[in-house]
Amino acid sequence: MATRQPDLVLITWSRNPLIPGSARRIISVRIIGNAQPCRPSLRPNGLLNTALACLLDNDIGFKVVFRKKTSRISGYILLQRN
Repeated sequence: MATRQPDLVLITWSRNPLIPGSARRIISVRIIGNAQPCRPSLRPNGLLNTALACLLDNDIGFKVVFRKKTSRISGYILLQRN
């Protein structure tokens, strides 16, 4: 029997540079495997905090494995579920 591969979600995000303290918005998402039941919150221009709240819920099982700010207003986050 084959070993089940982990689910991965890569999110790139950005803030509005013209509004200090603006919310982080999703620019793009790449899902490898399955991101249910959080798929609806993983959409371009959606709020990053909403997507992370769903993915990091204890019942869902995702964990942040890497995060990086690429500038003062942008970055990316990689999440994994085993």
